[in-house]
Amino acid sequence: MRSRVIAATATLLLATLTACGSSDDSKPAAEGSPASETLTSEPTPDPTPSRQPILKMDSTWEFDGTLDGEDVQGSVTVIDYKQGIKSIADASEETGSDGYVWAYTELKTCSVIGSFLATTEPWTLAYEDGTRIEPSSSTWGDFPKPEYPFETKLTPGRCVRGKLVFPVPENDWPHTVVYAPYGIDTPQEWAVPTEG
Repeated sequence: MRSRVIAATATLLLATLTACGSSDDSKPAAEGSPASETLTSEPTPDPTPSRQPILKMDSTWEFDGTLDGEDVQGSVTVIDYKQGIKSIADASEETGSDGYVWAYTELKTCSVIGSFLATTEPWTLAYEDGTRIEPSSSTWGDFPKPEYPFETKLTPGRCVRGKLVFPVPENDWPHTVVYAPYGIDTPQEWAVPTEG
């Protein structure tokens, strides 16, 4: 049944794309469009790039889709961001550059339908100048607890919550927390409140 639905959807999509790409001026204008407007095969550029709206801190993003042939539905929340946390280890030692400190973002990921891995890999901090910072490759004993797990499998009705630590430039503040897992076309971002 599922393969027939997918095949039918693909056929319908192909027919729609073919119809939209037609340059036959004899076809009537679409309902609601001016009579003088004609369809052309030239694509019209989108004035704004396709992207998810940037969410506020402590907002939840819900998703659904198919992963490895299984339907999945879940949610992700970026709860908080703190910069300048203390540790026995020096963030500058991890980066190999002076002027770095530790920061964390608190995250929560839940599965509603299906099973999937929640990992640290899709998370980065984005800066206004285009810089991206990945999570720390270390897990020191005095990092804020609970720590977001490196990798855990979530099953329906289960969540994981914890703090993910990053080495960040001491005198700069990230613009957004970015979630870009494999399989989604457009990453989701949460705005980091300005240093305050």
